[in-house]
Amino acid sequence: MAKVLITGIRGFTGRHLATELLTAGHEVCGLAHASAPGAPVPVHVCDLLDRAALTEVFARERPDAVVHLAAIAFVAHGDAQAIYDTNVVGTRNLLDAIHASGCQPKSVLLASSANVYGNADREILDEATPAAPANDYAVSKLAMEYMAKLWEDKLPITIVRPFNYTGVGQSTNFLLPKIVSHFRERKPVLELGNLHVVRDFSDVRSVVAAYARLLDGKVAGQTFNVCSGVGYALKDVLAMMRELAAHQPEIKVNPAFVRANEVHTLIGSNAKLREAIGELPTFALRDTLQWMLEAKE
Repeated sequence: MAKVLITGIRGFTGRHLATELLTAGHEVCGLAHASAPGAPVPVHVCDLLDRAALTEVFARERPDAVVHLAAIAFVAHGDAQAIYDTNVVGTRNLLDAIHASGCQPKSVLLASSANVYGNADREILDEATPAAPANDYAVSKLAMEYMAKLWEDKLPITIVRPFNYTGVGQSTNFLLPKIVSHFRERKPVLELGNLHVVRDFSDVRSVVAAYARLLDGKVAGQTFNVCSGVGYALKDVLAMMRELAAHQPEIKVNPAFVRANEVHTLIGSNAKLREAIGELPTFALRDTLQWMLEAKE
């Protein structure tokens, strides 16, 4: 049993990861922007830009492992300054605080993003694919990765590049929860952006299982894609939802939702991850959509 500190513990991924770790018998604590009355684990209210407060938390908790999920993760977020402050400066403060506190975790897992690959000129993206970020969010994540290398002689850092994933509890700012919500509420019209994008979708339960297995300290200094290896066009997702919900909304393309720097195809290879941690629980996308459709949120 280990103590794991999760930044962004009240977020979508953080909540699922906390459940995964608690079920496995680990002790869990976390960082969040706001208090969490009645939370099942200790949650420290702390801003990533407050290095002194971060240092105090790590000196007090002294976790065996750290999972850094706190970030601005919405690609279309309008405040570029906030994206870089949180994703780059905030992560640097976190690493500095871990080291300055005297805490010696066996693993520090940093969540980057498959968006760093951008519009790569290959169908399946592995970790050796050259980065070509196409938006501020992706640039901030790649900058975070480079910055983290400055700490690899002090901390056992592992970087993960998750591709798209979803599940119960994800904000409707994101594509699949938005679609599921429209079908659940049986709205007559659904406005979307580019219907031809292809994405590698995973279930959040598979993603957090991967994160948990990567905390054993044996993969420090490495970077891993976290993905299913299967691509789905948006039209495929809509066909599944029509069948699951028995609903046929009118689909409209709203030009305001079509981004000029859209990454058109994003499918990953998970071969390196599977070699490192073995096979993971897998969920068919249709089953994930059904789970989300039936959830009482």
